[in-house]
Amino acid sequence: MHTALRPSTRARRAATLLALIAGCCACGASLAAPPPPWWQQAVIYEIYPRSFQDSNGDGVGDLNGIGQRLPYLESLGVDAIWIAPFYPSPQVDFGYDISDYRGVDPQYGTLADFDRLVAAARARHIRVILDMVLNHTSDKHPWFIAAAASRSDPQHDWYCWNAGRVAANGQHVPPNNWVSLFGGSAWQWVPAVGQFYYHKFYRQQPDLNWRNPAVEAAMFAAMRFWLDRGVVGFRLDAITTLYEDQRLRDEPVLGGTNAQGDPILDNIYTDNLPEVHDVIRRMRAMTDSYPGERVLIGETYLRKTADIAPWYGGARHDELQLPMDTLFGLGNKLDAVAFRRRMVEADTELAGGQPLFVFDNHDNVRSIDRYGDGVHDTAIARIVAALLLTQRAAVLLYQGEEIGQRTATPQRVQDVRDPIGISGWPREKGRDGERTPMQWDTSNAQAGFSSNPHTWLPVPASYRTVNVATELAEPGSLLNWHRRLIALRRSNAALRDGRLVMLDPENPRVLSYARVAADGSAVVVMLNMSDTTQRVALGLSGAGLAATRLVPLLVSPDDRSERPVDEPLTLPPFAAWITALR
Repeated sequence: MHTALRPSTRARRAATLLALIAGCCACGASLAAPPPPWWQQAVIYEIYPRSFQDSNGDGVGDLNGIGQRLPYLESLGVDAIWIAPFYPSPQVDFGYDISDYRGVDPQYGTLADFDRLVAAARARHIRVILDMVLNHTSDKHPWFIAAAASRSDPQHDWYCWNAGRVAANGQHVPPNNWVSLFGGSAWQWVPAVGQFYYHKFYRQQPDLNWRNPAVEAAMFAAMRFWLDRGVVGFRLDAITTLYEDQRLRDEPVLGGTNAQGDPILDNIYTDNLPEVHDVIRRMRAMTDSYPGERVLIGETYLRKTADIAPWYGGARHDELQLPMDTLFGLGNKLDAVAFRRRMVEADTELAGGQPLFVFDNHDNVRSIDRYGDGVHDTAIARIVAALLLTQRAAVLLYQGEEIGQRTATPQRVQDVRDPIGISGWPREKGRDGERTPMQWDTSNAQAGFSSNPHTWLPVPASYRTVNVATELAEPGSLLNWHRRLIALRRSNAALRDGRLVMLDPENPRVLSYARVAADGSAVVVMLNMSDTTQRVALGLSGAGLAATRLVPLLVSPDDRSERPVDEPLTLPPFAAWITALR
């Protein structure tokens, strides 16, 4: 039975509590704000498992190979690894066509290998994020095999079906003009059921019907399977395409044709439909029920920065923690004005959400080739790395980006492995070029990736000079530039948590900004995005920043001399200066 406290007892306890609060405030303990979640300033490293490290000599990378390279990843300083799909798959789209969401394809290893990898990564303070493909399955998945066999099968409605139309000549015609991203109509006829199924991507990747609650239940169960095994979250492939227009309206024709010869359409009825946000909110609630700050990352190719805000859940922040800002770094022009605009947009148009910036991934020509000019490529790569790693943002690195690995685009159609490159040749050469094996060392002609001379994609000859071992031994290498940047980002309060202040905002050639910590300490970044010497007028006092000197923290070309802040600064071509204010 509860006994009421007497007034004198209540007073004594209140006084004691106030004293404790005062003590905590005086010493700066317990009442301090909780630390931000781990993912907020994370460096996440994408691993394309086929090409990272082969441990068994079959020419294909695998899970045990990733485990062998964990010491390197730890020394680089990454917080998490995102592993592209390794689930059982016919490999039509190299793993993005999944036939079993709860297993490991034998070419990559076993579930036991995966469990060991998670444990070994955790011991090195590296978290594991998986790629989860929710939009579609493989046509060899048991769900689809059943669905395509009979309209009466319970799983038939797990996919998107339509009878289409019958043309005057008796031919069955798709219900609308939708085209596959990888070429041809997005509808495939199945005589056994007398219907077409919809596929946004390859015909071997039928789209799931997310309007059926059973699909959501099954896919959430698959995600729980991996969360229970210790993964900290998921990168959600093609997440904006889960829903299609129920009325199956034709998409507007924009004119012209794509690499596959199909008309270019405005995908307003097959991409970024509002219904997807209800699913993401439920998914977020599910992952939030797990301990340890699990994270959802979205592959969100959108039209403008403001379109990303709803993917956080708007002001509620109850959807994705990290939708990718693919507008920021997946261009091809080193333009200070454009990057300045994107930075301001990310700082002001995301409803307070944490940006996630990316310059490289397994689907795009590597940034060193997109932004390089063929002469100053390494210097430009240092600028890209500095821009990426000094932002108020989480970041994605893709394997090989840190060493300046090149895109090795096939020169003959017979050498192409990526189906989109075969169907689109020569206008579209596919994505093999950015997926070639990781270049580790010069121990063999396979760059240390494999003992097998017949790797799944050939190793470019550039491995002789562009490789991890060589660059680790060179203090001024691009790899060591990345390592120092990541270490500085982690240790410096302004780079870790500071607000963004744009400087010299009218300069068309130099991008300058400050990161300012709560205690007033600041880091100034200046990036000369031109091949000529440029003068910079920071205007620190006008920006509310008081200092007398700029003290170099990390500078390219190397220059360790301090500068007075009241004098105009001269930056060499393609210089990257990261300095502290004193």
